[in-house]
This record gives sequence, C-alpha cells and structure tokens, in this order.
Amino acid sequence: MVNELPGPVAAALKAAVGAEGYVDDPAILAPHLAEWRGLFRGAAPVLVAPGSAAEAARVIGLCAAARVGVVPQGGNTGLVGGAIPHSRPGHPEIILSAARLNRIRELDAANYTVVAESGVILAALQAAATAAGRLFPLSLAAEGSCQLGGVVSTNAGGTAVIRYGTTRDLVLGLEVVLPDGSVLDRLRVLRKDNTGYDLRQLFIGAEGTLGFITAVSCKLFPAPRTSGTAWVAVPTPAAAIGLLAAARERLGDEVTAFELMSRLAVDLVVRHIAGARDPLPGAGPWYVLLELASSREGAHPEADLEAFLGWASDRGLATDAAVAASGAQQAAFWRVRHAMSEAQKHAGASIKHDVSVPVSRIDAFLEQAGAYVAGRIPGVRVVAFGHVGDGNLHYNLSQPEALAAADFLALWGEVSAGVHDIAVGLGGSFSAEHGIGSLKVGELQRWRGGTEYRLMQALKATIDPLGIMNPGKVVTGPA
Repeated sequence: MVNELPGPVAAALKAAVGAEGYVDDPAILAPHLAEWRGLFRGAAPVLVAPGSAAEAARVIGLCAAARVGVVPQGGNTGLVGGAIPHSRPGHPEIILSAARLNRIRELDAANYTVVAESGVILAALQAAATAAGRLFPLSLAAEGSCQLGGVVSTNAGGTAVIRYGTTRDLVLGLEVVLPDGSVLDRLRVLRKDNTGYDLRQLFIGAEGTLGFITAVSCKLFPAPRTSGTAWVAVPTPAAAIGLLAAARERLGDEVTAFELMSRLAVDLVVRHIAGARDPLPGAGPWYVLLELASSREGAHPEADLEAFLGWASDRGLATDAAVAASGAQQAAFWRVRHAMSEAQKHAGASIKHDVSVPVSRIDAFLEQAGAYVAGRIPGVRVVAFGHVGDGNLHYNLSQPEALAAADFLALWGEVSAGVHDIAVGLGGSFSAEHGIGSLKVGELQRWRGGTEYRLMQALKATIDPLGIMNPGKVVTGPA
C-alpha cells in the first residue's frame, strides 16, 4: 500500500499520543487529505494529534528516526496546498494535527499579551481577548475554523493589516518542536529583547517546513469602544486609492480596514449566497468597505465617516455610500465581503491569484492584468477584490461560459505566470498572504532565485537535514 507506515512506527506513534490522538480511519482522514477548494489531494496513513508539546516532540522524534515525513495541519483552510500530504510511493507522510493543542495558557491584560496553543481557533482567541477588555486584531474570512498555529505558519494577513500589520507583527514569541524532536522554547511576552538572532522569525511564514509550532505569545491592543462601517461606491480603482489616501490623512490611525471589490464580485455573492444583500444595488463598477474603530472615550466614528464621505463625494472620489446604522448592518456588509471566495465556487472553475503591489500601483495592475487575461482568455470574468489598504489584491478569474472547465484550468500555469509578471514588474509580489505551499514552489524559485533562494535552502538543510518537515513545500532541493 502506498504510504503505509511500518507496523512498529505506527504502534510507537499511537503510544506517544494515546488512542484519542491517533486516527487511521479512512473516513475520518478524508477531509484532511483535500484542500478547501479541491485543487490539492493527497494521501496519509494516519493523522496524529498530540495533546502537548512533549507529545509533539516524541512524535517528531519517532518520525525523524524512521525517516517519515511530517505534514503540520491546523484548520486546513489554506489555499496553496501547504497542509496536504503528498502521495509518493515509498515515502510515507503523516498529518501532524494541532487540534488538541487548544488551550489559552495565559492572558495578561495589563501586559497586553496572550499565550495560546497552536490549535486555538482564531475566533476563540478573539473572543478571549474581548472578554478581557482587549483586542486581538487578526481577522480572516476563515476565522471560525482556522487555527493560530496555521495563521502564524503562513503569516496570514487579513482585513486589519493597514492598522495592525500582518501576523508577523503580532507575534512576540513561539514554542516550536524542531525536526530532531527537540523543543525551542522562545515563548516570551517581551516587546524589547535584544539578545542575538530573532529565531521566532524563522518559523513565521515557513509553513511548517522548519518545525511544528505548538504555542504562540501575541500582542493585544485596547478594545475599540466604537466603530463605524461604510459601503462606498467609487467610479474607478484610481478613485479608491485617492479615497484611501484622503481617509488616512483626515481620519488617521482609526482607519482599520479598506477593502476594494468589483461589481462582479458583489453580484456573485448576492446571486449565490443565501440572505446576502447588495448594500448599494447597481450603484457602480467598484466598491470600498471602509471601517473606522476607536478606543477613545467620546469618539464618534459614524459621524466622522459621514462627514468624510460627504467631503469625498464633493471631490468625485465617491459616488454613493451607505453608513451602517447598527451592528447587524455592519455584519451584513462584512458578510458580502467575506463570502466572495465561497460565491465564486458556484460560478464554475476559477484561477486565483494572491498578489500585492504598492498601493499607488493598484490601478496600473488592474489595467495591465485585465488587458492581459482578456487577450489570453476571451470572455474571462475577472473577480477582483482584496485588502487594498495594504496593497493585497485577490485577482481571481472565473471560466468563460463558452469554455469547458478542464480547458480553462489547463491555462492556469501560463496565465498565472503572466499575472505574476505584471505584479512583480510593478514592484509587487506573487504571494501576498496565502503563502507558497505546493502551488507556488516554481514561482518562488523563479522570482526569489539566486542568493535569496540559496539562503532559504541553506536554512532548510541546517534545521531539517533529513527533509522530513512538510516535504516538497516552499523550498526544494539541496543548499
């Protein structure tokens, strides 16, 4: 059987975590072997879920001794195949799940820090911070199922990067099991610690290729007292960028989110997601979701938004707007934005890109990429949306009605290379927040080759000389 574990190894792994942490039932394993959108499928004989860092260390030590690959997995909400095992004959890989590492170890409100295990669901961490009168600002569409270790391992971005930064900016310390089974305990809660190399940064965004994160210490922030959310129609992406610049100048650091969406992206949500409503039916070709939040007593973000949008309308930066009058209306606005990836699944096959460019070049990217994909795939439907406040755009393509799904998807490599060329040519990146995984290994070699890629290979070879941690992902080949 492909990927079968030797009997003694399987027995030792089961003994290390107990029956509750060992899964070999194919029916239970099946959801862990496929990526959310079905692009990647793999095989693994078992899923092992340790209940502590010590158990995780024993598991990885056993795998190192037996030369068994280890594929770390959190909520399996990734989009580049980074948490899916390969199916290589003679090279078994196990799934190492963080699901049972689900405790919040410490929340220090006075220090504005929290220490949580890697399997804590992001929404649960947000709720714990809120209960303590604090804010954990990382917010993603998948926050109800993604896990802390996964978002750290991929350096997830989300909707609040414009104010709080990416996950990398929120992490103070890590507890990591290394590929030899030893534990790196750098689980500190200090903002100043100038003691040599900052080793935590090696593992943030490494996608489990250098070790298995078991716990994380993170920054917290003052909880917002009030917030305001507006759905704004804009005539062009250039107007949206002008609106963003004006918002930052006039409203300052209270701007927490600035999301850009095309008309087609909104239409797909309204058409395919039950209960979703268009906040401004037919108002324009592009929309912005703008949110302010303030922890200041006496602040009035809703009034500030209304005044600002009136100013912007007078200058042609906005053509219409709706300011949420309640928490329910705020949630309805965000539901439309967060449902865009799900809605696109109902529109046939899709080719997706997660790119970033300097904010000032968003308009140029959309113009150049639009011309390129229209010339290459007549009738293609561009579904563009993203966190434009930080330059990150999800530039997704839905299949033309006249083209079969298989024929459309066969163009993925060629079309994506062209889109990535445009993004990088504008000073941007081919991977903004989703990571490399299996999907973009070739693109990483192409765009980060030479000295940069050789240094990545050297780090991988030094920390994981046997190559057991998430084999074939991110960095491949010898140093």
